[in-house]
Amino acid sequence: MIRLDLSSEPKWLDLGHGLRLHVLPITTAIMVAARNDPAVEALPEEASREEQALVMAKAVARRVVTGWEGVGDASGSPVPVSPEGIDALLDIWPIFEAFQTRCLAPHLMLEQEKNASAPSQTGTSAGATPIAKPASPARAAGPRARTARRA
Repeated sequence: MIRLDLSSEPKWLDLGHGLRLHVLPITTAIMVAARNDPAVEALPEEASREEQALVMAKAVARRVVTGWEGVGDASGSPVPVSPEGIDALLDIWPIFEAFQTRCLAPHLMLEQEKNASAPSQTGTSAGATPIAKPASPARAAGPRARTARRA
């Protein structure tokens, strides 16, 4: 069942380590815009899935993160949200994982469900290729196997 969250209000996500992100809801428009992001389009065809995931996550984050708490510069002074800051933040492995899990994963689950193999049109084994040789009806069965004697 798909549960529609019709709220278009931004919300705070706690990513741990004292970091909170204020994010917009991830909509189809945001995902389409992220797919057309110059960094995503510039990925080479041979880019690994991990590299693709990182670049896409950054593209989405640059569109949905509107504020944050717990982000500071080298001296500990608060840093304003910026595209460069978002990219640097997601370069930190635990933060990237938390963002993926808490922000993106709920929206990507539906996307992944459609990547599964669908059953064949006339049944699950209709399209299967047989691997065993057909039995020869002209060949007689061999002698019966011996069984253990009953005591």
